[in-house]
Amino acid sequence: MVDYRLNDEHEQLRLAARSFAQKEVAPVIGEHYEREEFPYSIVAGMGRMGLFGLPVSEEYGGMGGDYLALCVALEELARVDSSVAVTLEAGVSLGVMPIYRFGDQRQREQWLPRLASGEILGAFGLTEPGGGSDAGATRTTAELRGSEWVINGSKAFITNSGTDITGFITVTAVTGTKPDGRNEISTIIVPAGTPGLTVAPKYSKVGWNASDTHELAFDDCRVPAENLLGERGRGYAQFLATLTEGRVAIAALGVGLAQGCVDECLRYVEERSAFGRRIGENQAIQFKIADMELRTHTARLAYYDAASRMLRGEPYQKQAAIAKLASSNAAMDNSRDATQIFGGYGFMNESPVGRFYRDAKILEIGEGTSEVQRMLIARELGLPAE
Repeated sequence: MVDYRLNDEHEQLRLAARSFAQKEVAPVIGEHYEREEFPYSIVAGMGRMGLFGLPVSEEYGGMGGDYLALCVALEELARVDSSVAVTLEAGVSLGVMPIYRFGDQRQREQWLPRLASGEILGAFGLTEPGGGSDAGATRTTAELRGSEWVINGSKAFITNSGTDITGFITVTAVTGTKPDGRNEISTIIVPAGTPGLTVAPKYSKVGWNASDTHELAFDDCRVPAENLLGERGRGYAQFLATLTEGRVAIAALGVGLAQGCVDECLRYVEERSAFGRRIGENQAIQFKIADMELRTHTARLAYYDAASRMLRGEPYQKQAAIAKLASSNAAMDNSRDATQIFGGYGFMNESPVGRFYRDAKILEIGEGTSEVQRMLIARELGLPAE
């Protein structure tokens, strides 16, 4: 029998995350958003709740939960605000998980307890200014000179890379050439503040304005040889695994945004009247909200399916791509419809749906564009690659 209900532990977490989002995030996040200010106090609160350590074993200071637990928390946070949610999503799926999955014992002991507590954030330096979706076309290089890696190059659009609590950036770099002539790509941990690492000023973004995003430059940036993460030459495989896992988390975030649009519209149509009656009595409005709920429900089932397959150790690449595509579509469509229902108020930045609309678009781009998701689904169906 297929059962998509959350178990008691996940349901208790969902309620706790929902309460935190409503009580601690909702009252203040609008001000952070307008000031384009990173919400350190909120992040500290998430750290105290153990959210950054949800899928990390207790051995390393985590909560001993699973990846679905992270997804459940992300959905509830994103129902209120996506900047906060993506700070957690990137902090765990792109910061914690590469160390947890591929790090040696020394690296895990060095970094994971502080990551799991929210004391520090980790970032994942993959995308490059000229690369975009072509992550395999890495130009950043790392040359092993004696006992040090010397890194040169740049990365773009890196989340959590320039905060006061950023602990390190995990960087993909070309470390040599394979026998078949292709680039050998490896992954290296670069602690924040390392000489030769320059963090550019924060981007001016359309959305996610209370999250932290920077371009990074590496100019003869030197780190110890033991900062290699995992096996040399396995960096490409590592970041593919990291992105596949991260797509499930981003899907949960997208579902949260889509659900938040439904929540706000249900509240608004009970308050707003036009032409002598509440607008929620208009069938046109009812049908629009019904379609929004349909999209949200369908996308939620998609990420539940992908997460459950992941936890069972089954292949889930296709399901992760489906979940990411379905949720980003739902978020974009719902935020557009919610803005329409709110009318002029929906176009104001102080309105939650105004922020939702601005935040939704990046979900069709980050951690694999919608076009990349369609390509992955097609390949999993056996269709030929171009």
